[in-house]
Amino acid sequence: MPPRQFRTQAIILSRRDFGESDRLLTLLTPGRGKIRAIAKGARKPSAKLSGHVELFARSDCLIYKGRNLDILTQAQLIEPYLGLREDLGRGAYANYVAELLDRFTADEEEESGELFTLLHQTLARIAEAEDPRLAARFFELQLLDLVGFRPELSECVISRAALEPEAQYFSYEEGGVVSRAAAPQVPARLVEIDIVTLKLLRHLQRSAEAWERVSSLRVTAGEHGRAERIMLGYIAHLLERQLESIDFIRRLRQFSPNA
Repeated sequence: MPPRQFRTQAIILSRRDFGESDRLLTLLTPGRGKIRAIAKGARKPSAKLSGHVELFARSDCLIYKGRNLDILTQAQLIEPYLGLREDLGRGAYANYVAELLDRFTADEEEESGELFTLLHQTLARIAEAEDPRLAARFFELQLLDLVGFRPELSECVISRAALEPEAQYFSYEEGGVVSRAAAPQVPARLVEIDIVTLKLLRHLQRSAEAWERVSSLRVTAGEHGRAERIMLGYIAHLLERQLESIDFIRRLRQFSPNA
């Protein structure tokens, strides 16, 4: 019989109030995938867990496997990613990447070390990088690769021909770039993608595990907007829904255009 109690590192993806003083946490762990656990009494200021189960923090956790929900019995904060708490815009992007990962993963006990490492690295980048929006784009492409929805950006997804250095189209349904020559063959909606945006997304995709090749890029607000349009459209198609965190980011930009 497997032990009912185990210790693991975990990153808190989301949390909500549960009962009078508890919190229900969604945790990503490297060895057991995504876990939902009750942190008893965590809303009380004097509770031992208070401060160690902050949103988007990485903690060392002791978890007891319950019949319906696991119970978080101990937690020790390892990395708070302070930049996420000191800047509203950075916190908004942390919320976005956490929601995105949550939507693309199931509540199953399976090894998820690559996802855990990607999320940890991304939260650290968003907290510290000069351009947190770029860190979010980088995360999107690496996550889609890991979960099996890598968009085709290097050749025409219909003809498999090499792409000419010119504006092309992107098909959410086909999952990649459609050349201008092949566009008439696609009955589904196509979105135009300019060559600068295509090169940016292709560079981010090819630079997996090489953030240093990406972090020095200088991307204008317009370039970010065009890349975001493609990526969010594709993600919404895959999930069959819009992400709640995007609405907050868009509202935030009304007051801070650089967010």
